[in-house]
Amino acid sequence: MPTPRFIQIHSLASYPATLLNRDASGAAKRMSFGGAMRSRISSQALKRRWRFAGEAGHEEAAKVPYSLQSLGEPMGERSKEVIERAVMPAALAGLPALHEAARQAIAEALIVALYGDKAADPKSRQALFFGHPEIAHVRSVARDLAERAAAIEGLRADTGKEPAKEALKSLTDMLKDALKPLRKNLETLAAQTRGAAGLESALFGRMVTSDPAANLDAPVHVAHALTVHAIERELDYVTAVDDLRSRGDDAGAGSAGLFDIELTSGLYYGYVNIDVELLVSNLGGDRLLAARVIDRLLQLIARTSPGAKKGSTAPYARAEFLLVEAGDEQPRTLANAFRMPVSQRGDTFAAAVHALQQHLDGLDQAYGVQAERFQLSVTPPALAGVPVLSLAAIGDALATRLGSA
Repeated sequence: MPTPRFIQIHSLASYPATLLNRDASGAAKRMSFGGAMRSRISSQALKRRWRFAGEAGHEEAAKVPYSLQSLGEPMGERSKEVIERAVMPAALAGLPALHEAARQAIAEALIVALYGDKAADPKSRQALFFGHPEIAHVRSVARDLAERAAAIEGLRADTGKEPAKEALKSLTDMLKDALKPLRKNLETLAAQTRGAAGLESALFGRMVTSDPAANLDAPVHVAHALTVHAIERELDYVTAVDDLRSRGDDAGAGSAGLFDIELTSGLYYGYVNIDVELLVSNLGGDRLLAARVIDRLLQLIARTSPGAKKGSTAPYARAEFLLVEAGDEQPRTLANAFRMPVSQRGDTFAAAVHALQQHLDGLDQAYGVQAERFQLSVTPPALAGVPVLSLAAIGDALATRLGSA
């Protein structure tokens, strides 16, 4: 059976009384669709939750059996301060202490080499994504520079004197020559070493405006999730009570603060498309790994929740419906099934599945059935004519079609 070019994953997940994704004002993100305002979860928020599998960082996420980290492939970090936070502390560890001016000169030269000539202020830098192998390479370069700087007379901290101008000039000249090939070396590393740019870059792409050669196209395309109905919102009136105020105080005197917090409830439609061949290419041609990655993504989409305000809203849910399509034709979203907002009276979930059925039937009648389909349905109804499987069974079916079973 030939490997499908695209795998599309459509989902429905319901969240009551939450604030899943906030805008700059602290309100729920939203946008108008079909003439009705909808609650929205940005693709960036979704992808970040999948990267960390709902945990605080890589080490914790590696313990989650369906996390990306559990694959054992190199991950990465996105930061404006990778030199200051991830490179210099490790590079200088165990070396003779350099004078602050020398340390600063090395850091600034590395920053310019990676972020560009106008990167002195972190606020002016692009937040770049570096794979852990790339970070390790830059650390080795920084350590070599520090060792060479320590050999220049007058640059070590134990002299107790300010470095002479001649010593600093020698350092500047050395850094200029040594760092010329850094970008090129990183590009070579990315080309020759699988996973050098990090697994996240292989999935979600990478854009470096100052170095197009470092860019990676994204094989995993993630839509912003929208509610299938008009926004349902409530302003939650919150009082923070001062526990140490006397009960005999005047009414309201015990309040330490009064706040309004917007909460929303909604049934969200999510859509993800995976370009299988591009994913295989980004993973160095490893089809078995690509199949495992796709299985992880399927698990993450179904199991993980995007959420803010965890302590006060417990925003945890799983997808109640998945439609997975595997085929070669150009992908297409099914969000237009909800262009007319689903009624919020009665069974909203059933109405959403009915709207999907009608839209899908119309597309099939117009264009023909273009993909093999599987569905997961926690709550009836389900789509007619599409096998209903467990999440594990859908994963097994995809693995067979991807040639990894």
